[in-house]
Amino acid sequence: MKIVSRDRWFEVEHRHDGICLIHEPYVRPFYRCNMWHVQGREHDVLIDSGSGLVSLREQLPWLTEKPLLAVASHCHFDHIAGHHEFSERLVHPAEADILAAPDGANTLATDFVGDDMFEAHPDCPLCYAEYRVRAAPATRLIEDGDVVDLGDRVLQVLHTPGHSPGGISLWEARTQTLFSGDILYDGPLIEDAYHSNLEDYARSLMRLRDLPVRSVHGGHFASFSGERMRELIDAWFDAHRLA
Repeated sequence: MKIVSRDRWFEVEHRHDGICLIHEPYVRPFYRCNMWHVQGREHDVLIDSGSGLVSLREQLPWLTEKPLLAVASHCHFDHIAGHHEFSERLVHPAEADILAAPDGANTLATDFVGDDMFEAHPDCPLCYAEYRVRAAPATRLIEDGDVVDLGDRVLQVLHTPGHSPGGISLWEARTQTLFSGDILYDGPLIEDAYHSNLEDYARSLMRLRDLPVRSVHGGHFASFSGERMRELIDAWFDAHRLA
């Protein structure tokens, strides 16, 4: 398999309103986590932290020029393996135990980490037998209705279980922007993980459908509009005959 230098492992795409997408282009799309960096006056937020194969802080030192809050949308390996690099770590209580004591089973790493996941390896070649997510105990627990205050902008925590019990979305009402994690993205959804729950999934999607969303930044694949969000949710209910 092709080897790429670590300084090429991440790609950064700047969006509007102080938001940028960080991702790992050599991880294949189905497995590739979207890491969302949101700039504020007093703090920045990093929503999810990727596979952990290459150091975010080493390759993207600007991430910590301002105090950074690392938020876990949920605790599967592809979303939390870089969290140990940051001193402030936020997670929902339902998955705090996973963030504090991750292993191959509870993070799904055993099920998914393998050659199928990669187009190339970083120049520190991965030994799958040794891959592990490092412990990163939460410094703050966040529940439904809490806010993450960045000084000049506020992200509201929405508990959106279904994909996993501690899944959250972050909602910025001022810009009508939703960071949806893995409860909803424009691609094949995972709803049969060991701790997924279809009834919770349905309740979470109905809640999101009622929001006046303009833009959705999901945990995987491309961003999309609020109109597309409602189409995806309606299609999910049609497929599950739960509408």
